Amino acid sequence: MPLTVEERQEFLAQPHVAAFSVAAGTGRGPLTVPIWYQYRPGGEIWILTGPESQKMRYLRETGRFGLMVQRVEPTVRYVSVEGSVTRIAPMTDELHREMAARYLPAETVDAYLKAAEAYGEQVAVFLRPEHWLSADLGNVSEV
Repeated sequence: MPLTVEERQEFLAQPHVAAFSVAAGTGRGPLTVPIWYQYRPGGEIWILTGPESQKMRYLRETGRFGLMVQRVEPTVRYVSVEGSVTRIAPMTDELHREMAARYLPAETVDAYLKAAEAYGEQVAVFLRPEHWLSADLGNVSEV
């Protein structure tokens, strides 16, 4: 059963690890990798990546990407969203902290941020959701 606009936005706002997908060129399937993301209902989605990463090279070529998040309990539910890149900005300490705090226990955020310095420069890539797919497929253990 499809989710309402409010249900899909609220589900996407939860800290799921997303499957990030971007077209990888003629004769190839999309590049699909797990990624952290940030989203607030009604707003843009943003991710962090290296400015010279494979993801970023494909994003520059296509200008679009998609994310899919799912859960399997208490019911099987997913949200898939796709759209155009609206902007690319240098990652700030505030953005990095916000992303880390979304996924990690508070007591580990500072250590993570310190260790993440080894990843080097990052950029924030923003997307305005244009196309959504979503469903709650119910409790599959009862099928």
